[in-house]
Amino acid sequence: MTSRQDNGSQHGGYLDMELLRFTTAGSVDDGKSTLIGRLLYDSKAIFDDQMKSIEKASTRLGGEEVNLALVTDGLRSEREQGITIDVAYRYFATPKRKFIIADTPGHVEYTRNMVTGASSANVALILVDGRNGVLEQTRRHSFIASLLHIKHIVLCVNKMDLVDFKQEEYEQIKKDYIDNVASKLNVKDIRFVPVSAKLGDNIVDKSQNMSWYTGPTLLELLETIEIVNDKNIDEARLPVQYVVRPQNDKFHDYRGYAGRVAGGVFQKGDSVTALPSGKTSKIKSIEIAEQALDIAYPPLSITMTLEDDIDVSRGNMIVSSESLPQQSQDITAMVCWLSAKPMAMGQRYLVKHTTHDLKCLITNIVYKLNINTLDLNYEEKSVGLNDIAKIQLKTTEPLLFDTYANNRITGSFIIIEEGTNNTVGACMIE
Repeated sequence: MTSRQDNGSQHGGYLDMELLRFTTAGSVDDGKSTLIGRLLYDSKAIFDDQMKSIEKASTRLGGEEVNLALVTDGLRSEREQGITIDVAYRYFATPKRKFIIADTPGHVEYTRNMVTGASSANVALILVDGRNGVLEQTRRHSFIASLLHIKHIVLCVNKMDLVDFKQEEYEQIKKDYIDNVASKLNVKDIRFVPVSAKLGDNIVDKSQNMSWYTGPTLLELLETIEIVNDKNIDEARLPVQYVVRPQNDKFHDYRGYAGRVAGGVFQKGDSVTALPSGKTSKIKSIEIAEQALDIAYPPLSITMTLEDDIDVSRGNMIVSSESLPQQSQDITAMVCWLSAKPMAMGQRYLVKHTTHDLKCLITNIVYKLNINTLDLNYEEKSVGLNDIAKIQLKTTEPLLFDTYANNRITGSFIIIEEGTNNTVGACMIE
């Protein structure tokens, strides 16, 4: 066990975890896009030509100051409405860490977009307007972050300039959140930062207006917060996407299994099991573009060869023989419904899980969640757009899965409507 950890740590990526993914959330007009713009601007992550474009757009929209929200609000319809309706992704880096930001919508009608943006995040930044305090959307987005097993929540109390930078306003919001929201979440690490995204207070530089706050700035917190790795390195998973058979003189007997590593660590010589057949073998080689590797980890896309000739095809999974995933046709999962057309009990849907495509029936709606009160409604059997519910379904073939808490990739799937091919549900397996 120790040798696997030591070997893995020398190869970066999976165990070094130098890339932090975070998402922003909050109510409409809490200043999410402005905060991201300020973070990028003050950390020198905006190029000169981008800045000139933002300045021109700000002038065209009639603003007297540069509108940093335009850094992320790239869609014309967003600029016209003044709200974020899509998920805008941005990348930036500091000397200490690399970052990917998902700026998600605040409006209740776009909850599904928030779920999409937060699904791969390590940290959730939830903004609260210092004038309004904790609102319905604050509770909604906090619960979604908890549901998605995001390990860290940072509550940014924004627009402190509009409450005269008063400490008592900040402390009251902090107490309200701890007493009425945090106590109901499955999140152990919650931080609080008072900020003014418009003026830049406590975003990158310490605020001169809030000397009473002695904690880190937002950027300092993001650079130092621990990225919790909740995947066991022995739970190696390779969903097979393609079987490589060149069938030429140079590679006459070559048979490789291509896919993206979805969990754990594979090493040359490891004992692996091909599922669902259950046949075992050892790893003969691991390759990326004909370059041989001794080790592979998420999110590398690799081609693997085995010492034995085993029948493996797309949709199968190669896993560590020491730690097999669960197999079942009866699945219980939390679902965020993405379609205006309500979920239909007994209707046949398509399921896409890793590289495996199959069909299913919704057999039961266990409960529907009232996100505003966090109450569970066991009587309501209607699930519509943006609703979150616990459901049970039966698949036509066994699913090879881990719980979402252990592996976000093998523990999640999407539901697709037959005929239209519309994605109607995002599911997390319990």
